[in-house]
Amino acid sequence: MTKVTAQMSVSLDGFYTGPRDTKDSPDMSGWMRGPEAPGFFRVTRWAVDAAAWRERQGFAGGERSVDSEIVEETFAAAGAYVMGRRMFDAGEFPWGEEPPFHAPVFVVTHRPREVLERQGGTSFTFVTEGLERAVELARDAAGGKDVAVAGGGELLRQVLAAGLLDQLDLHVAPVLLGDGQRLFGPGLGLGVDNGIELVPARVVESPGVTHLRYTVSGRSKLVLDDRGASGELVGAAQSEQRSAL
Repeated sequence: MTKVTAQMSVSLDGFYTGPRDTKDSPDMSGWMRGPEAPGFFRVTRWAVDAAAWRERQGFAGGERSVDSEIVEETFAAAGAYVMGRRMFDAGEFPWGEEPPFHAPVFVVTHRPREVLERQGGTSFTFVTEGLERAVELARDAAGGKDVAVAGGGELLRQVLAAGLLDQLDLHVAPVLLGDGQRLFGPGLGLGVDNGIELVPARVVESPGVTHLRYTVSGRSKLVLDDRGASGELVGAAQSEQRSAL
């Protein structure tokens, strides 16, 4: 069955890149000189060093390791991708004539553009009807394989907040960045009495990163828990509710 999945590398304090570049550089060279790149390349170092990632990019070398196996598994599972326009704009020229996706990619955007065909089976379709429509088109194109949310972080949060994500893989690098673009936060639209529940599905450790997989259960109400408090916590809360009526 087709699942909607997402991968994201983050620091231990939850950042997936450095602080947002206020200049919003239009190309990769400008972005590389900005504040986002150092943090991004630190948390993704495990992937860049992996042989499977380098092969997919057309580079030589790399390490044959459990990290490389994770990368290979991720590419093999994806039948289509969804990404944000900012990520596409930054990657269009560096990816070249044969981008690493080798599958249909649906770009969520407000700016229409004709379908862009590339070598190796990659095509970019620009979807102006919203996130849900892009995911729907990707499901149809995935051929029974998974729909992978390719990023960036803002799009991943939108997919999660909309209840469209089935599986989340976090790759946690052992580093504290202190500042940057945090993956999770108020943008999920959660109130004080509800949350998005995740079920741990897999933990894979390697020297440079810990790979965590979660199944997304969805939104649920948060309840006061008085286990070990002899009922006093909930009892007091109920009394306060009654007195407020």
